[in-house]
Amino acid sequence: MTIYATAGSKLFIGGVLEAKSTDFVEADFTSQTWVEIGGLEGLGTLGDSSESANVDIIGEARRKKLKTVRDAGTMQVVAALDGEDDGQVAAIAAEKTNHSYAFKVQLNDAPAAGTPSERKFVALVMSSAEQYDSATSAMKLNITLAVNSNIVRKAAASA
Repeated sequence: MTIYATAGSKLFIGGVLEAKSTDFVEADFTSQTWVEIGGLEGLGTLGDSSESANVDIIGEARRKKLKTVRDAGTMQVVAALDGEDDGQVAAIAAEKTNHSYAFKVQLNDAPAAGTPSERKFVALVMSSAEQYDSATSAMKLNITLAVNSNIVRKAAASA
């Protein structure tokens, strides 16, 4: 088993890419121009979970559960506030719209001379709040991404 640190991972924002009724595939993201969101401190979590529907069967005295809709969740991103960072500026602008945007997470897991794995998805930028705290704190930008699609996973590859 090989484990990797989150350090060195990157987050990118692309252009408007509206959610659709079918799952996204790698080819859906080929036209994107990616801009890195700099100063990352935290990437939060990403991935599907399912809701459940319950039915109580009287004769069995048992509750049965069914999987229903899938939800890729909400990603809480924290960055050191930088008004000159193009990625942060793009995320702030995206929050002002009602559109979904393409996002890409590039993990720090590339084999020697290879390419790292990636996670691509579509999300609404729900908030872009500045956090100031105390005199001994660094100012931060908290970005909330409401994931609006499946997660497209691209594995790391050897050269």
